[in-house]
Amino acid sequence: MGYWNSRGLRGSGLEELINITNEKYREKKLALVQKIPTPITPIEFDKESRRISLAYFEKKSTVDYIGVVQGYSVCFDAKECDDANNTFALKNIHEHQFQFMKEFEEQNGIAFLVILYTRTSQFYYMRFSELKIFWERAENGGRKSFRFDELDEGFLFESPDGALVPYLKLLQRDIEGRD
Repeated sequence: MGYWNSRGLRGSGLEELINITNEKYREKKLALVQKIPTPITPIEFDKESRRISLAYFEKKSTVDYIGVVQGYSVCFDAKECDDANNTFALKNIHEHQFQFMKEFEEQNGIAFLVILYTRTSQFYYMRFSELKIFWERAENGGRKSFRFDELDEGFLFESPDGALVPYLKLLQRDIEGRD
């Protein structure tokens, strides 16, 4: 079991943007994607703010989001990269998350990551097939990270208004690449 504290809030800004985006997609009947809560057991409370200050995870989570988009089952995780060199460490993806995504794909679902590169405010839609290449490279003794310049530029995107994370266009490109 892992412990949660303020470090556990990394990525919460990105997740909030994705939550808003998913609500807009739901309202427009484009998708039904929901945040999967991570079950925690509180240990300490901050009485002033009435917030949990320390907790432990009850069990391993899978991914951040799961749902359906126009008949396609999807699951994805939201990650942020704030490395000065825009290098994403694979340790930010847990083995059980990778395995869940792999099994999801084996069931003909579509698994991916939405990565926010905070220094450039660019988003990246990482297909599971691409993640798998980097993952296997690390397992075979290679780099345990990937560099920004290794990514497929066709899956980079920006927020048009700073409030949404429009990943559906890249999901469409991913689907078309599978056919």
